[in-house]
Amino acid sequence: MKIILYRERIQQYSIYCLFVLFMLFANVAMAQTELNGYVEFAAKNNPSLQAKFNEYMAALEVAPQVRALPDPQIAFAYFVQPVETRVGPQEFKISASQMFPWFGTLKAKENVAIQAAKAKYEIFEEAKSKLAHEVRSTYFNLYFNDKAVSITLENIEILTVINKLSYIKVEAGLVSAVDEYRIVMEINDLENQLALLKDKQTVLNVMFNNLLNADTDSAIVLPDMIWENDFTLSRTAALDSIKLKNHKLISISFQQQALSYRKEVARKLGRPSFNIGVDYTMVGKGDSNMAGTDAFVFPKVGITIPLYRSKYKAMINEVVYLETAKSLENDNQVNVLETLFETVWKDYRDANRRIDLYDIQLNLARKSLKLLETDYATANKNFEEILRMERRVLKYNLELEKAKSDKQANISFIDYLLGS
Repeated sequence: MKIILYRERIQQYSIYCLFVLFMLFANVAMAQTELNGYVEFAAKNNPSLQAKFNEYMAALEVAPQVRALPDPQIAFAYFVQPVETRVGPQEFKISASQMFPWFGTLKAKENVAIQAAKAKYEIFEEAKSKLAHEVRSTYFNLYFNDKAVSITLENIEILTVINKLSYIKVEAGLVSAVDEYRIVMEINDLENQLALLKDKQTVLNVMFNNLLNADTDSAIVLPDMIWENDFTLSRTAALDSIKLKNHKLISISFQQQALSYRKEVARKLGRPSFNIGVDYTMVGKGDSNMAGTDAFVFPKVGITIPLYRSKYKAMINEVVYLETAKSLENDNQVNVLETLFETVWKDYRDANRRIDLYDIQLNLARKSLKLLETDYATANKNFEEILRMERRVLKYNLELEKAKSDKQANISFIDYLLGS
């Protein structure tokens, strides 16, 4: 009968454990969904990002402007003193003309504008990725600070229990009153730290909501336990992907293409342009009172010859220098990205190591604290060790949560470098 009851208790305990695990995973999944929702909300409402998007939309409007022909010219001349001709006096004259640049000039200008707009779009995407990382990293800071508040409260409760025990022993004359004073001092320090953490939480709440352009007092959903996702790519694969997908590098590439078309524009501007037009002259009645005859001169063809070649050579040389500068900028940006990646990769690996270390250290510290509390309760010894071990429990608990949030923040930064 006892064996059956024991089995039933084991089954009930197993079901309870599974239920707790299910609730934890459900909370983590909900928190990840909430964070993704915050990122999307920020992308739609952040004013700085919207400014970048409008700059891109403005850049799109440049192409229709530059691909259009120059505006036609229309002139009207009225003869105050009519010019007498054989068929009659000329009364007024109307001229219309259209300028045509060299073949392909307008298309080259359009290509310059298109590539510049694409570069602007990549700048927008870069700002969007950066904003997403800022939202995620601030969210992880909020999580850690919230956990720090909970952990500090938990340690205050532990010290309060020990304080009650020491008070009983002081009243019984078993230990010195110094034990009680030292615990009160520890509690006071933790309460001061707790007040600072709560103030910091307010600042982080405002910072997070401002990134979303939401009300500063809007509630933020935080998980009870942060997820521990790992970065899936290897170091080499991640670095190669950054060089291919980083929005800053892509933007520079489009700017280089725009310069290539700009050089083509400079060359074509050094070619002749053509003017085609028509004149219409109104002729009145002559001295013989005969009806006047309208005189047409069509077609009228003109050509603009660019004689001053130094100007166009300078335009081409300007673009050559800009291409060199842009190539060097690209090389520098690659170096900067490599440095940033190696730094964050180091921090990511360090966070993984710290998670493993502080998980072990925290378990050992908690076991040690339990043993020391038992010794103090039964034999009135190891009081100083209790205080030291309690500080270690607090430290390792905070360091473990900090390592978890740092790991996810580092993954977020790598995703930002990847343009995600």
